[in-house]
Amino acid sequence: MKAVFKSATTLGVSLLLMSTFVAQPVLANGPIGEHVNHLQANIKDYSEEVEWMIGKVDTMVSDYESKGAKAVKSDDLIEYWESVKFHSAIETNYVPVYASIWQGIYGVKMAIDNNKPAAEARKQQAAINAALWQGLGAVKLAAQFQQKGLLANVKATATAGMTQSATIDEIKHKLDRVVAKYAERLSDEATSIVHDTYLHLFEGVEGTLIEQDAKLVEVLEKDFNVTLPKAIADNKSVDEVRDVINDMHTKLDRAKVLLEKAEKARKDVF
Repeated sequence: MKAVFKSATTLGVSLLLMSTFVAQPVLANGPIGEHVNHLQANIKDYSEEVEWMIGKVDTMVSDYESKGAKAVKSDDLIEYWESVKFHSAIETNYVPVYASIWQGIYGVKMAIDNNKPAAEARKQQAAINAALWQGLGAVKLAAQFQQKGLLANVKATATAGMTQSATIDEIKHKLDRVVAKYAERLSDEATSIVHDTYLHLFEGVEGTLIEQDAKLVEVLEKDFNVTLPKAIADNKSVDEVRDVINDMHTKLDRAKVLLEKAEKARKDVF
């Protein structure tokens, strides 16, 4: 528990810097849930979910360690994470930690899927645990800000003033800026653009896109929260980062086609 409060303290400066980030209404897709606008009332639930998630991951890694990969279903890790309310609370308040949690989840999943030594799965498990506790500390601090009226309400809606298919074009433009900033050796700024694009743009179209191609949403979520931030953090070459983004562009082109199809279907109905 001490670690939680320590994390909350160390994250204080970062969250204060986020004041410009949350000054605008936060946009998210439908499944986010109204609870994110009442953080303080849900802290107990979030705390219990963090402990539940940690327990679930530990059980899976223990089973993998003692029985092997065939005894576990690594895809369950994603389902566990997406089933808890805390998922939305941290996603809408501190995206960098949200991305770290995803990175840890995929770290454990890949260790299992690739039959890596159990020690590697344990290492990734420790990263998940640390990120979850850090995230809980951030949400507790965000709850205090929210109580004082310093956080804007989260709106479960798509990007205002822009069709969902047009939003995809804006996402691609933002990703091109990531390459530019990374080439300027402004890694922190590049990473910030990735996080903001995910939360403010991709999340706005995700609900509709899930209905069209849930697998495509899953791989794009991994790209935004794991693959691209990791390429930047690992100091990959500009060409390698550009390759990741070009691959995302291809997936986003597919997403745009699906969204245009959905938009046309809605127009035909009315």
